[in-house]
Amino acid sequence: MSKNEYNYIKKQDEEVYNAIVGEEERERVGIELIPSENYVSQAVLEANGSVFTNKYAEGYPGRRYYGGQEFTDEIERIAIERACRLFKAKYANVQPLSGAPANVAMYFALMEPGDTVLGMDLSHGGHLTHGHPTTAINKVFNFVRYKMKDAETGEIDYEHLRQMALEHKPKIILAGFSAYSRELDYAKFKAVADEVGAYTVADVAHITGLIAAGVLKNPFDYGFDVMTMTTHKSLRGPRGGMIVVREDKEIAKKINKAVFPGMQGGPHMASVAAKAVAFGEALTPEFKEYAEQVVKNAKAMEEVFKREGVRLLCGGTDNHLLLADVFGSIGITGQEAETVLDEVGITLNKNMIADEPRTALDPSGIRFGTPAMTTRGMKETEATRLAELMIETMRNKDDADKKEAIKAEVRSMCEAFPIPDTFI
Repeated sequence: MSKNEYNYIKKQDEEVYNAIVGEEERERVGIELIPSENYVSQAVLEANGSVFTNKYAEGYPGRRYYGGQEFTDEIERIAIERACRLFKAKYANVQPLSGAPANVAMYFALMEPGDTVLGMDLSHGGHLTHGHPTTAINKVFNFVRYKMKDAETGEIDYEHLRQMALEHKPKIILAGFSAYSRELDYAKFKAVADEVGAYTVADVAHITGLIAAGVLKNPFDYGFDVMTMTTHKSLRGPRGGMIVVREDKEIAKKINKAVFPGMQGGPHMASVAAKAVAFGEALTPEFKEYAEQVVKNAKAMEEVFKREGVRLLCGGTDNHLLLADVFGSIGITGQEAETVLDEVGITLNKNMIADEPRTALDPSGIRFGTPAMTTRGMKETEATRLAELMIETMRNKDDADKKEAIKAEVRSMCEAFPIPDTFI
């Protein structure tokens, strides 16, 4: 994956050097199926480790608080322009440090303390920042939640959503998810929001790259006001966040003020430079082909799980991820599945299912996806085989010989599809 030999770190700090090299080896010989993870190009890595890490740049291009901003302004303007092209937006803030801070800044930009957000329930696929009771933001704003009507199909209960909106009069109706595998009906969200006078916001952190490539629907085509997102995951950029605004200049001003000085001080300009590089990659025809293959690979995995009688939440997938009820289907908990699959070189995460009967730390489900494996060049044949190996591993979790054979096959597959240095 990397041509960097880390000579300076090796000479100066052996402990850190060993950890970095160990992580490179883990990624090289194992399959990454956590849907929120991906591999970045060498160009993105170089930008993320560039001299921009030395520079404070509080403020925005042309309006900084420190001197020496000629090149920080240039790189941030490049990132903003490319982001707007990718998402059909007039305005973009590329400074959020990650997806959660982007969501929090958006809340403070569009609401006053005590105002209400209507978002997806965590156990039905939502995210912690959509108002889970354990989060700090839940103490500031009032969150009410909608759910799926049917966990077997994934259909959102839009009539219940409408009734919740009429009852609670939310300031924001939030469409978005962390573990939901179907396409959302943005037109229905927008119709309800218009009825109650709410802002429409889409948290597209997981499907950012698929929207940028035109593989999934763009909420702005349905009149949404704002999208929040991460720049890693399916977009294949550095770890970071972003907020894009369709066309409302006043909303954009509020967003900018909420990010800085409201939430953050100086932006991480090395990350902004890496975002600019990744956005440039996402504007290429090669990225569109990649995004299309991500979905094809997820559908191939879906077919195997269905064939083997493993229950999939939402009945399958329209995007990059799948959520399987392995406890109900195989008799293995999500935590056990995560552990045993790690042992054979397949990395994914345990996850709650809708109306989870177990606990968050030892749930019934697993969540997995195809962005990273697709980056390696794997297609439907490999996706199908990986799904078969996953099920075989879970069904033979106590068979050491079987697991050793599967681990060898996974490693062989990884060697046949090394992590590329460049994507264009």
